[in-house]
Amino acid sequence: MTGEPRSGRVQLLGLPLDPVSLEAALDLLGDWLAQPRAPHTVVTLNPEFIMQGRSDETFTSAMQRADLVTADGVGIVWAARQLLGLEVPRAPGFDLSAGLMQRHGANLRVFFLGARPGVAEAAAQQAAARYGIVVAGTHHGYFDISEDVRVAELVRDSRPDLLLTAMGAARQEIFNEYWRGVMNVPVMIGVGGVLDVLSGTANLAPAWTRRMGVEWVWRVAGDRSRWNRAPRLAQFVQLVRREKRLQGRS
Repeated sequence: MTGEPRSGRVQLLGLPLDPVSLEAALDLLGDWLAQPRAPHTVVTLNPEFIMQGRSDETFTSAMQRADLVTADGVGIVWAARQLLGLEVPRAPGFDLSAGLMQRHGANLRVFFLGARPGVAEAAAQQAAARYGIVVAGTHHGYFDISEDVRVAELVRDSRPDLLLTAMGAARQEIFNEYWRGVMNVPVMIGVGGVLDVLSGTANLAPAWTRRMGVEWVWRVAGDRSRWNRAPRLAQFVQLVRREKRLQGRS
C-alpha cells in the first residue's frame, strides 16, 4: 500500500477487505484520479481469490498490498456476515469500471489491457462511444512474463488515469502490484472478464443476478470453461464453516 492501512479495513480469512459501498469507492477512486502519478491498486475480492491465494503467496501479497479491496460478490458478503458479523456492501469490478468512466467521461484517459487479441480494442471503442472517455492505449493479455516490462513501459508512456487489467485472477493483480512503480497509473483495477463485457463478446449477467450478487452462478452455468471453478466455491463454503466452528470454540 502507499500509506497506512485504510480506516475501517477488516481482515477476512487472512486477506484485507474494505467495507465500502460502490458510491463511496467511486468517490475515493475519484480522489485518487486527481493525484497524478501516485499509483493505487484495486482488488475486487471474490471466493475464488481467497482459495487461490491460499496456495499462491505472491497473489496473497499483491492482495494484501492493494490500496482498496472491495467485495465483488455475495460469497464475500456472506463470509463477512458469518465470520465478522458485518454487512459488507458490494462494489464489483464492472460497476467500478463503468462507474468511473460514466462519472469522468472525457476527463478520463483509460488503458485497456488484457483478454484475447482484438477484445481490448473493441472494449475501448465501445467505452469511448458510450462514456466519452479518452483511450490512452490497448494491449491484449496473451503475453509472457518475460514481456511484462515492455507492456508496463507501454502503459507508462501512454499516461493513463485508469488501467483496466483483465488477465485473470492472480496474473492481473500481481502484474498491477509488481509494476505499479513503473506504470505510475493513479488507479489500476484487476477486472477479469469486464473487457469481454464492454466489447460485447460476453454478456453482462442479468440484472436480477447482479442485484442479488449471484451473477457467478449464471456465468458458471452458462460457460463450460468455468465449470472447473465450482469446486473452489464449494471449498470456500467449507472453509468459512470450519472457521465459524473454530470461532465458536475460542
